[in-house]
Amino acid sequence: MGAREYTGGGRAAAYAGAGRIEVRDNAVTGPGPGQVQIRVAYCGICGTDLHILHGDMDHRVNPPQAIGHEMSGTVEAVGDGVGSVRPGDPVTVMPLDWCGDCPACRAGHQHICQRLAFVGIETTGAMQELWTVPESVVVPLPAGMSLEHAALVEPLAVASHDVRRSRLTEGETALIIGGGPIGQLIALVAAQAGAHVVLSEPNAGRRAFAARHGATVVDPVEEDLAARVQELTGDAGVDVVFEVAGVAATALEATAHARTRGRVVMVAIHPRPVPIDLHRVFWRELELIGARVYEREDFEHAIALIARGAIPADELITATVPLERTAEAFESLARAESMKVLIDVQH
Repeated sequence: MGAREYTGGGRAAAYAGAGRIEVRDNAVTGPGPGQVQIRVAYCGICGTDLHILHGDMDHRVNPPQAIGHEMSGTVEAVGDGVGSVRPGDPVTVMPLDWCGDCPACRAGHQHICQRLAFVGIETTGAMQELWTVPESVVVPLPAGMSLEHAALVEPLAVASHDVRRSRLTEGETALIIGGGPIGQLIALVAAQAGAHVVLSEPNAGRRAFAARHGATVVDPVEEDLAARVQELTGDAGVDVVFEVAGVAATALEATAHARTRGRVVMVAIHPRPVPIDLHRVFWRELELIGARVYEREDFEHAIALIARGAIPADELITATVPLERTAEAFESLARAESMKVLIDVQH
C-alpha cells in the first residue's frame, strides 16, 4: 500500500449511485509506510457532496465509495516513517493530492495542480470510522479544540482563501452575493479582516444569521440590490464583490456593483460558461479573480480563527446526526433547511 493511497475501514456512509447513500461495513487494514490512520469523529456535508449524490460527478467517483472531506478526528495508528503526528493526536485533513510535477506544481501552485485529485471525490473519503491517508495531507489541531468545531476547518479554509485572494483590507466594503454556508463564512472572515460586509441573500433565515454577526443584509427579491449598494457606498460601488450564488444572473450582475478598480472574486462553481459584463470590466478597470480551494496557510488561518472563538461555530452547526442517518442529512441540506450538518461517524 503506497503512501499516496487512501483506504478506509469499519462502518461507512457510501455513495452507491445517483440518489443513494448506503451505510455498509468494510474490512479494516492498518496504515502502510508514510500513512496515518485516523479515527474519524465528525464529517460535514457540502455542496460538492450533494452534487455527488445527484449523480453529477459519476465521472470522478467510483461507487460504492465513502465520500466526505470536511472532517476531524484523532490519529489511531501511524505507519513507518511518520513523524509529524502520533496516536491520540487531534487532526484534520487538507484533502488535496497534487502530482508535484506539472507546471502549476513547479510554480508553487500545488493546490491547483493540473492533475489534482480531490480527496473524498477521486478517492475514498471521510464518512467512515477509520480512514487511512498519506501523512502529507494531515493537519494537526490544537490540543483541546472541539472536534465538532474542527470539522468546520475545511470550509472555513475555503473562505479564508477567497478573502486572501481578494486582498481585502481593513475599512474596505465587501459584497457577498449568496448567503449559503460558504457565503456566510466569507462574511465572517471578511468581518474579522475589518471590512464592512454586505450580504445579498433571498433566504430570510440566512439573512438573519448574517445580520446577527454584523453584516448589512439585502433581500434581492424585494430590494434593488444595485440601488442599495449605491446608497451604502455613496454611489462609488464596493471594493470587492464575492460571487458565491453560482447562477448565471448573479455572475452577470457581479461587475455592476464594484467600484472603479474594484475586484470581483469568482467563488462559485459555474460548470458551464455564463455571460459576464466585460465592458464593465474594461470601463472601470476591474479585476476578475478566480479563487479555488485553499493552501496550507488558509488551513492554518481557519484553525486559528476557530481556536480563538472568532467564528460562531455552534451557530453554524445546525445539527449533528449519527452515521445511520446520513441519507436524511443529505435530504435536509438539499431542501436548504440547514446551514451545516455534521455526521457523527462513531455513533
